[in-house]
Amino acid sequence: MTTRQPIVSVLGHVDHGKTSLLDRVRGSAVVQREAGLITQHIGATEVPIEHIYKVCRPLIGNKRFNVPGLLFIDTPGHQSFTSLRARGGALADLAVLVIDINEGLKPQTIESIQILKRFKTPFIIAMNKIDLIDGWETKENAPFVLNYRDQTDEAKANLDDRMYKIIGDLYERGYSADRYDRIEDFTKAIAIVPMSARNGEGLPDLLLVLIGLAQRFLEQRLKAEEGPAQGTIIEIKEEKGLGPTLDVIIFAGTLHKGDTVILGTKGRPITTKVKAILKPRPLDEIRDPKDRFESVKEVSAAIGVKLMCQNIDGVVAGGPLRVATGNVGAAMDQVVNETKVSIETTEAGVYIKADAIGSLEALAFECKAFEIPIRKYDTGAISRKDIIDTAAYGEPYHRVILGFNVDLLPEAKEALPNYPLKVFTNDVVYRLIEDYLKWVEEEKRRMDIEKRAEFAFPGKVKLLPNCVFRASKPAIVGVRVLAGRIRPGQTLLSTEGADIGKIRSIRSGEETVKEAIQGQEVAVAIEGPTVGRQIDVEDILYVDLRETMVKEMAKMDLNPDDRMVLEETLEVKRKVDKFWGM
Repeated sequence: MTTRQPIVSVLGHVDHGKTSLLDRVRGSAVVQREAGLITQHIGATEVPIEHIYKVCRPLIGNKRFNVPGLLFIDTPGHQSFTSLRARGGALADLAVLVIDINEGLKPQTIESIQILKRFKTPFIIAMNKIDLIDGWETKENAPFVLNYRDQTDEAKANLDDRMYKIIGDLYERGYSADRYDRIEDFTKAIAIVPMSARNGEGLPDLLLVLIGLAQRFLEQRLKAEEGPAQGTIIEIKEEKGLGPTLDVIIFAGTLHKGDTVILGTKGRPITTKVKAILKPRPLDEIRDPKDRFESVKEVSAAIGVKLMCQNIDGVVAGGPLRVATGNVGAAMDQVVNETKVSIETTEAGVYIKADAIGSLEALAFECKAFEIPIRKYDTGAISRKDIIDTAAYGEPYHRVILGFNVDLLPEAKEALPNYPLKVFTNDVVYRLIEDYLKWVEEEKRRMDIEKRAEFAFPGKVKLLPNCVFRASKPAIVGVRVLAGRIRPGQTLLSTEGADIGKIRSIRSGEETVKEAIQGQEVAVAIEGPTVGRQIDVEDILYVDLRETMVKEMAKMDLNPDDRMVLEETLEVKRKVDKFWGM
């Protein structure tokens, strides 16, 4: 059996440098073309062993390895790692977790580590951006361990301080880690490789550690399986001059031009024939190659390729590919099971859509993290049917479609203004969530204001001494709003529950105002009472409330003072009717 190249997944927090690292490996600039400079789909880059020998020569001299190279997959985040499956397990044989040395561990970093541990995927840490350390003299493409010797004591101390802060944070969470050249047993500690993805310093160390770990600990796993190919679809794409194509990672077996393959869809899998296998040049990237693809007759694991097939209608990204041999029915059932999306739904919630299974699971993961309930989910563009369906469900916060990396179909755009719902689309997951949560907050505030305008709001005032401007018809007196708010048209009550009269107008200085709130002192014209008889200075008066609205008011987000006034008003009303408001 020959040894295949290991599949290496690159994970890490947003902006910590995942794609920049791979850009340095292949000398491209894919990161500059991603939406928001954040990777949203899975790309694949083949790094042949000859290139690794060349990069690592200062460290290894003429030493040779059995592993034929590395196949990197660049993921949008830790969520996508869970959706790239191979026979129910993780697709990756190894992983690189990128951490910004200046920012340290972030929530996504910790979640990535936990997922890697759960899938039992060996990984190392690329401690990125060391070129930003105070006093650090960086050298392009230099091995870290060699360049470290040339640094000043101050620069070494600055780097070590930040590195050991990360090591300490990992230790507190139960993980042992150290700089890779200080580790004796790689099975007991996570290897940290300090580096700069921007200028390549430390890249030789990173590639050497990956190749060394693969050869030492993954020899049996990397024995190339003979037989029909097994793979994972990473993207369906319309290519100019080629038509619809599939980007696929082949993780086991061999795929031949002309093979009949089973592909995962939303429903029953389809069978189709492979018309062409297009292979990127080494050090190129499958989604955005600088050089033209090479047409080949067969490929063996592990490799990323582009396929042209007779029919790929309904095929979903993230789904499996199997060559159809032997018991086709059993293979079809296997593909069905591996294509299933496991997302928790509720009766009331938003509708989420994405362009691929992995994207959908990534969006669902973020929704769950922010406690956004999901009523329904699907892949594909937003249709008119989606608009009509969503508009008919639940409260306004749930009459929402969240679309990740999908567009509205023309008929959906045309129908949207006619239905009471909100559609959010974005090609960056966390921004999509942020936009929705911001809208919910604004919508709640708006609805709260509208509700308060519908009925009398709790209010409590005190008549001020030396501020009686008119005794009656109407009485005009100065008041201080002790809590809540008052508006023209509201009825005022005495502390014994007696109806005092209705507010005709409110003036602040020379201006007539629509309301006065807690802390303000204003002149109030009250129709009905006479000062010195029904009311007098220093009296406390309350805004009368409608009994039918008291329960609604209790549900509102009242501040402590407003809630206290509501309780006092209830006590006042119950002096006249002991069951009022119950």
